[in-house]
Amino acid sequence: MSLQRVIAKAIASLPGGMIVKMAGGEPLTVEGRTLEPQLQLIAWNGRNAPPMSTLPAEMVQEAVKAQLALLADQPPGGVGIEEFSIPGPDANQIPVRLYRPASQDPRHPLMVYFHMGGGVIGDMDTCHAFCGMLAQGAQAPILSVDYRLAPQHIYPAGLNDCFAAYKWAVANAEKFGAPAGKVAVGGDSMGGNFSAIISQRMKREGGPMPALQLLIYPAIDISKHYPSKTSFANTFSLSQDTMDWFMRQYLPEGFDYTHLNVSPGQETDLYGLPPTIVVTAGHDPLVDEGDEYAERLKAAGVKVQHKRYDNLAHAFTAFTFMSPGSRAACAEIARMVHDSFAARR
Repeated sequence: MSLQRVIAKAIASLPGGMIVKMAGGEPLTVEGRTLEPQLQLIAWNGRNAPPMSTLPAEMVQEAVKAQLALLADQPPGGVGIEEFSIPGPDANQIPVRLYRPASQDPRHPLMVYFHMGGGVIGDMDTCHAFCGMLAQGAQAPILSVDYRLAPQHIYPAGLNDCFAAYKWAVANAEKFGAPAGKVAVGGDSMGGNFSAIISQRMKREGGPMPALQLLIYPAIDISKHYPSKTSFANTFSLSQDTMDWFMRQYLPEGFDYTHLNVSPGQETDLYGLPPTIVVTAGHDPLVDEGDEYAERLKAAGVKVQHKRYDNLAHAFTAFTFMSPGSRAACAEIARMVHDSFAARR
């Protein structure tokens, strides 16, 4: 462990009141929800960083990698990790990373997982610790997908990679000790967006339906304004300015934001979608749309588990080294997936 991580861990282990004093002196409370002290400290330390929208995309991509390397933990022991590539939709190869727990239950499906980042930032390392926790807790193999990013590859390149990875997984799940043809999808933020889009598309096309969709603080409807997009417009770790910048990088100029391939919340018929776990963070401009989508799915007769972590922020799955609340939430999410799989085996 580097000296920088040792120091960061020591600071994060201090009493919450002391951490708050280091991070502005007063607890950060918005809409009656108080941010965890460790996350408040991370936000305080980054308060003077230039907005992403003022920097070249390539610089942001590299800076985020360096930042998350400090904030994320390592995967737990007892999880085998393998990297390889699978065929992509445009004669490209898609890098993937497979996580297989020693305690794998052969009755639990393979899950294809898509990382966060607005379609612009992030990679397999962004969700490395969480995918290991998810594999171990769910007793299931997890296939993390390194889809193409904008602006180097604008829409629909990244989404098409995710579709291709899902279809490949359906055809190959049995090779990894999972039930043949039975695959779940999951992701956080933009990865949750991709997961929701894939589930809806499989329903419309009559394709193989995911066994489960895990939507963690998902981007559900970029075309619609929600109150939380005002209340948390300038909060850590996602701002409205950053979201707007993501879409300028990700989508072609003039693209219709109500299109179901970017705003699955615009879909009016949610009946028949797969069992769903929706997880939201209290300090997040996306919290309202995630909460609303969970309620709409329930109203449509979909089996839904919905959990909101009021003291956590957007992207908490990547903060497991510094944030005890994030670690606990990630472990609970893994158990929720396990229990969902177990109820249907």
